[in-house]
Amino acid sequence: MSREKRSLFLRFIIGFVILTGLDQWTKGLVTTYLKGNPPIPVLEGVFEFYYSENRGAAFGMLQEQQVFFALIAMIVLGAIGYMLIRMPDDRKYRPLTVCLLLIGAGAVGNMIDRLSQSYVVDFLYFKLINFPIFNVADCYVTIGAFCLVLLVMLYYKDEDMACFSLKKKKED
Repeated sequence: MSREKRSLFLRFIIGFVILTGLDQWTKGLVTTYLKGNPPIPVLEGVFEFYYSENRGAAFGMLQEQQVFFALIAMIVLGAIGYMLIRMPDDRKYRPLTVCLLLIGAGAVGNMIDRLSQSYVVDFLYFKLINFPIFNVADCYVTIGAFCLVLLVMLYYKDEDMACFSLKKKKED
């Protein structure tokens, strides 16, 4: 493994630990200070901190399916690991690495909650539009996935993504 690849993995792991830790820290703060208390308005009628226990996925779907969610998180982490291993040592792939970092840290942040408490702590609520309550890990996944879609559509060419193909290259 090249020095650049080892450096990439090290930076990825450090970022992963920091982002996952930040997610867990915010959930701990919210649990300590908001659980059992009324919401805290940040912008009256627009945005508030609102303690919620989500036992499902987005919009509360698939309630009590912890094994399913853990399996999905493991598949996502496996795909991220595969991509990191196959990714060329080139600055061009740094934005992709950041997207994978956000998605992975978000998946693990919520998986920790699901496996340790059977629910995910949510607390960010856009009251104005009655948007589902979410958390920092959800932000990571949403931002990472959105940016990943933009990168694939607008930045990377097909040949840039060929390194991730599961098909073997034909010998000439």
